[in-house]
Parts: sequence; structure tokens; C-alpha cells
Amino acid sequence: MPATKSYTIQQSVVKNFTDITKIRLSISVVFSSVAGYLLGATTIDFFILFLLCVGGYCMVGASNVYNQIIERDLDGLMNRTKDRPIPSGRMNVRSAFALGTFLTVIGIVVLYIINPKTAMFGAISIFMYVSLYTPLKTKTPLSVFVGAFPGAIPFMLGWVAATDDFGIEAGTLFMIQFFWQFPHFWAIGWFLFEDYKKGGFFMLPNGKRNKGTAIQVILYCIWTVLVSLIPAFHVTGSLKLSPVAAILIGGIGVWLVYYAVRLIQQKTDKAAKQLMLVSVSYITLLQIIYVVDKFIR
Repeated sequence: MPATKSYTIQQSVVKNFTDITKIRLSISVVFSSVAGYLLGATTIDFFILFLLCVGGYCMVGASNVYNQIIERDLDGLMNRTKDRPIPSGRMNVRSAFALGTFLTVIGIVVLYIINPKTAMFGAISIFMYVSLYTPLKTKTPLSVFVGAFPGAIPFMLGWVAATDDFGIEAGTLFMIQFFWQFPHFWAIGWFLFEDYKKGGFFMLPNGKRNKGTAIQVILYCIWTVLVSLIPAFHVTGSLKLSPVAAILIGGIGVWLVYYAVRLIQQKTDKAAKQLMLVSVSYITLLQIIYVVDKFIR
């Protein structure tokens, strides 16, 4: 086989893997887990951190593979998903299922090496995402509520990996990412409304891009910020925020709410897309602030 052709095949395999496991989403989830680990760890064990990254990527990647197997026909109807590996014909269902199974087994085993609780929450995440959230997306807007549970696990998972304990600290990290997901996904559901409609997905709380949806977006943004500030009152065990960190969290919280208010004022796809980008920046900056604050306090 010519070297050029072999290289092309390798490129195709890599592209299929990164596409079907949604590499950018998976890396962002791993980032959340790493942040949770750093918050919970008294001393950083880089081997455990490595296992968390590998196991975390495998679990998220497996969820995305199963999701794309189940939704392969619907993905082919939407512009943003029609070029995914299965609907485009670049990968068959059997190969995708084999990959998903492999990632699931490796993910659970690797997380179990860290501790059984971490593996348990990882397995719960896959189950809820694939068996509950995915089928509900075409039936009810409540799918976002159900999907917020597995989506909120990664930040908390890192803490459990570091401490082998699920207490008020891990619960607080879970709640932060839980509430954050509503404005994030509703913003996506808003500017991709027409595309989602082709696939029959119900993502907005009342099914419409109107004032009612925008008000709920604002409310969940406010709740996200309020929950994010709870550790500043030193009522969440060893998870604490300094006054300076609390001010910074409050500042980016105002930024998030501002863009949510813009959505209710403008009710445009552009405003929704801007809110989505700000929401991603918010959760990323929050995790960085939390971690930096812990190590410089």
C-alpha cells in the first residue's frame, strides 16, 4: 500500500474517532473533571489525574457514540449533523457500537482503578445520557432537565476521584453545573431551532423562541450565579471561596445575566449564540477561579 494512501486512511480513522466522540465536547468535560479533582485533592497525584482524563474521555466519548447510533436517521435530516460519521456513511453502526462498547469498558475499568464511587458515577452518567436523555429529546422539553443530571456529573466526578467521598462539596459542584446547563442548552436550542425542528427535537422549555423561554433563561442564569457563590459563605465544608474570588465570580455572573437579558430584549439567533458563548466562558472561568483561589488562599 502506498505511503500516501496509508496516511490518508489513518487520517480518516482519526477524524472518524474525533467526530463520533465529539472531541471538543469531551475535552471540555475532562477539563471540568480535572478542575473538580484539583479542588478536592490535598496532594496532586498525577497518575490519578491521568487516569481521570483517560477514563473521563472514554465515558463521555462512549455516550456520544451511543447517542449518534440512536439518532443516526435524525442526524441525517439536520444540517449541523448530517456530516457525522454514521449518517455520512463514513462509519457503519456495527463499528460504532464496537467502539462505544470498548470505550465504556475501558472507561469504567480506568475509573474503578481510581475508586469504585468514581466508576459508579461515570456509569450512571452514560446510562442517563443514553437511556433517558437521548430518547426524550424527540418527545418532551423535559429532556433538558433529565440531561442536566449526567451533564453535571463531571465537575463533581473530579472531587469524588480525589477524595473517594460524595458530600456537600461534591454536591455543590454538581449543582453549579446542573443549573448552568439550562441557559446554555436553551441558548443552543434557540439559535438552532429550525435545524432541531427538522430532526423533531424539543429543546426549548415551552417549544417557542419567545419571551417565556427568555425569562426562564434569565432565571436559571441567576440561580447559576447564586449557587456558584454559596462556597463564599463557608457553609459547604472544605469547598470555600475567598472574598476576592467571590467578587470575580459575581462579576462574571453579572456578565452572564447581562447576555441573558439581551436575549429577552432582542429575541434573535445572534443574541442566543452570544449567550451560548458567554455561558461556556462563564463555566470555564468559574472553574479556573475556583482552582486558583484554592491554591493561592
